[in-house]
Amino acid sequence: MMLSALRRRALALALLLPAVPLAAQAQTPTATDSVNIRRIYDEALARGQSYENLRYLTGQIGARLSGSPQAAQAVQWGQLTMEKLGLDRVYLQEVMVPHWVRGKPEKATIRADKGKGVSLNVVALGGSVGTGGKLRAGVVEVQSLAQLAALPEAQVKGKFVFFNRPMNPLYVETGKAYGEAGDQRRSGAVAAAKRGAVGALVRSLTLAQDDLPHTGTMSYQEGVAKVPAAALSTKGADELSQLLKADSNLSVELEMSCQTLPDVKSYNVIGEIKGTKYPVQIITVGGHLDSWDLGQGAHDDGTGCVQSIEALRLLKATGLLPERTVRAVLFMNEENGNRGGIKYAEIAKANNENHLAAMESDGGGFTPRGFNIDAAPAVVRKIEVWQPLFAPYGSGQFAQGHAGTDIGPLKGQVQALVGYDCDSQRYFDIHHTAADTFDKVNRRELELGGASMAALIYLLNKYGL
Repeated sequence: MMLSALRRRALALALLLPAVPLAAQAQTPTATDSVNIRRIYDEALARGQSYENLRYLTGQIGARLSGSPQAAQAVQWGQLTMEKLGLDRVYLQEVMVPHWVRGKPEKATIRADKGKGVSLNVVALGGSVGTGGKLRAGVVEVQSLAQLAALPEAQVKGKFVFFNRPMNPLYVETGKAYGEAGDQRRSGAVAAAKRGAVGALVRSLTLAQDDLPHTGTMSYQEGVAKVPAAALSTKGADELSQLLKADSNLSVELEMSCQTLPDVKSYNVIGEIKGTKYPVQIITVGGHLDSWDLGQGAHDDGTGCVQSIEALRLLKATGLLPERTVRAVLFMNEENGNRGGIKYAEIAKANNENHLAAMESDGGGFTPRGFNIDAAPAVVRKIEVWQPLFAPYGSGQFAQGHAGTDIGPLKGQVQALVGYDCDSQRYFDIHHTAADTFDKVNRRELELGGASMAALIYLLNKYGL
């Protein structure tokens, strides 16, 4: 009997698989695994539903900041979408979330003693207090929190602190640059207030050179005055820095009406397929349903949500029903509190659940690269044995690293945390901005990502850890 071209490719791949130690042989993939994974990718590329699900989520609901009516609509959408798949169980998990509102569009102007004011494109950082009208003050520019701490009080008191440290362009991994520069956004307002400043202005966290400001979460500290914090576009930050060099006495006038309202009841949305052989062992896959209030929350993290739903659909559509229970979780409130991830882990612990692995997609829906794994070295080695199966699809880069904010609270309750990894070079151009819209998502890239996630879930289900 002649083998199909598909099976011939699978057998050829199996012959190329490297020899592995006896301890890892239980994890060693077979020609059947290669064929089954090809079936998953074929289903995703021919009949994938991620793209159309994302079109509805972003176009009909849009931005979904925690506590907003749109976030509530997204919960209903997530529940209905998973119910339509005929999963074994779909349910809501209650969680109280912060309710911060931006209010009217922010305004900022650079003013000198003479001449017209220069407008700055700014947005309030998430969680910031408002200005209570127009707030005008001088500006002191710094490159780091440490530099601010070293300045004499007279140079800071009564002024805006302007944090102007760019993301490092030399890192190939843009997430590393983002994390390294993020302290000024997260903690800048507190550091400024401790030195007597009236507010914080922060360079947007992006490598792009444009006039698009990036929001993001910031925090306050008990016992420290709450001062307003706003993000400047990179173009605006460069302009302000240049003008300060020419006139150190110029001022900035800032107007923001944002405020924090009482917490709101919301939900994680959970759908699951019960395992056929080991139902008490759980594999979680998810993304976060909330987004910032700018744009449509497409790449951050609508793509992660629809890919997680699609991973379960792909297993059902190909008949590869899992031996272990698989849950898709649409987490609420990753952006400004991580309340959904914390609640999910709390309930899992209280119920004494047995979590084998947890996977998250929260880096955009770009071209797949592989997975970041947060686990003991022995567990990482077991998963790495499967790398050759992903190489034909461009997602064979397995590395130790950060897996995801929502699944982070499960650490200690799960054998492996896994982060879906895709090409990050464009992500921070639109991250947390009004440009994070559906038109920035490529259908094939998105569907390939969901297939990659489903393929790894298939292997975790078959071989365990």
